Amino acid sequence: MFKNKKIIKKFIGIILTSVFLYSCVGSSSVGVFGSGVSVAFDPRTVGMQIDDSIMQKNLVARLALTEKKYLLSISVKILDGNIFLSGKVDQPEEKLKIIKMAWETKGVRSVKSAITIKGQITFKNTAKDVLITSQLRTALIFNKLTKSTNYNIDTINGKVYIFGIAITGDEKKEVIKEAQDVYGVKEVIPSIILIEDLSRTKN
Repeated sequence: MFKNKKIIKKFIGIILTSVFLYSCVGSSSVGVFGSGVSVAFDPRTVGMQIDDSIMQKNLVARLALTEKKYLLSISVKILDGNIFLSGKVDQPEEKLKIIKMAWETKGVRSVKSAITIKGQITFKNTAKDVLITSQLRTALIFNKLTKSTNYNIDTINGKVYIFGIAITGDEKKEVIKEAQDVYGVKEVIPSIILIEDLSRTKN
């Protein structure tokens, strides 16, 4: 009995540490989507990166003017004019308002949302989601067919949202397969763009 309690405490400690580290990575490392991706692997043109950065700052500023809390609760990532939103809000109306603001951003090509309503996610589910994200991130790092730094991963209630750039169609399939193979994943929702489909690589 005592031994089981120690194991449970250790497990909780690992989960809490993972949550803390996951939060730090998301807010401090800068890259392809404004956070979490290495610039060294960014296949976009410099002009495209600048445009995406301007769009991101514009949308974040407008969100902050609407509600200061959105600076911390909402994550905005933009890739070739495609906007990906994640985070938590208090009311369904807030989610709709944020998505509407994203669509009103100049230069937007599409909007994907992984925003959830507070109260719909339990601590237990959050711990599972962090574990799924961590396992998938690790799998992509060790998979020689994928560039893990080109992908942003969000897991909500077992649903995995993947936003990023794939060098080839085979890499895109491999990333999706890795996500599907992670234990506990209920659904994989990819928003993966091929380099050949980037707006400024087309003739």
